[in-house]
Amino acid sequence: MSKSERNVMELLSLKGKVAIITGASGWLGSAMSRALAEAGARLVVTSRQAAQAEAFAATLSGEGHLGLGFMQGETDTIPDFVNTVVERMGQIDILVNNAYGGPAAEIDTATAEDFDQAYHVGVTAYFLLARDVMLHLRERGTGGAIINIGSMYGVVASYPDAYEGLGINSPPNYHSLKGGIVHLTRHLAAYWAKDNIRVNCLSPGPFPKMPDIDDNHPEFLARLEAKVPLGRMGKPEELKGLILLLASDAGSYITGQNILVDGGWTAW
Repeated sequence: MSKSERNVMELLSLKGKVAIITGASGWLGSAMSRALAEAGARLVVTSRQAAQAEAFAATLSGEGHLGLGFMQGETDTIPDFVNTVVERMGQIDILVNNAYGGPAAEIDTATAEDFDQAYHVGVTAYFLLARDVMLHLRERGTGGAIINIGSMYGVVASYPDAYEGLGINSPPNYHSLKGGIVHLTRHLAAYWAKDNIRVNCLSPGPFPKMPDIDDNHPEFLARLEAKVPLGRMGKPEELKGLILLLASDAGSYITGQNILVDGGWTAW
C-alpha cells in the first residue's frame, strides 16, 4: 500500500522502528520518549547513569526497550555505542539528539572553556552521533529520521529584563550552540536527502521545570509568561505531537526545518 493510501494513524505509527533518544529521562526527553514508545517504536534511551536509563526504559509502554549509559560528550565512544545498539536491537531508524550538559556561563564572565564544553556536547557530539547513524541508515538503504533538539534561543535573543535582578542568567554559550544546531540541521538535511534521511530540528520555547521555578523563582515565571502570546509556559507533553510527526512517515516530506514549539514567543 502506498503512503497516499494509508490513513493518518498508519502514517503516524512507528511499529517495527527502533529509535535512539539521548538524555531520555530528563524533563523534556521523557515526554518525547513516551511519545515514540506509545506510537509503537522500540526505544534505546540513554542517560549518564546506566541504572537511570534502565529504570526509565522499564517505565515505557510497549516492549523491547533498552536503557544504556552513554556520555555523549565522550565522542570517542560514539562508534561503539552505535554498534552496540545495532547488535542488540537489529537496526536504527530514528535518532533524537537531545542530551545537553554545558555550563551555564554568565555573559560578563564566560570563558573559552565554557564555550568549548557546551559546543562539544551540544554541537560536535550531535554531528558525530548523527553521522554514524546516517552511515548505518545509508548501508541499510531504508532512509530514516534524525531530529536535533534546538531551542527558541537558537533563533532569537532572550529578553534581558526577564532575568534582571533574579540571580538567573541566559547563557551566551547556550544561545550560540543552539543557533549552531539549527544551521547544522539544514546542512545535514541537504547532504543526506539523497539517502532519504530526513534531518530536522525541534526547538522548544519556554518549558521551565515548573516545581523548581514555582518554588524558587515565581517572579521569573511571571516575567516569562508575559512574553508569551498564549500567556503560559509549555508543558512537556506538548512536544509529543511534533516529535512523532518528524519521526514518522506522516512527516516524510519534511526535512531541513527548524520548527518552534514556543506558545507564540517568536511571533512578536
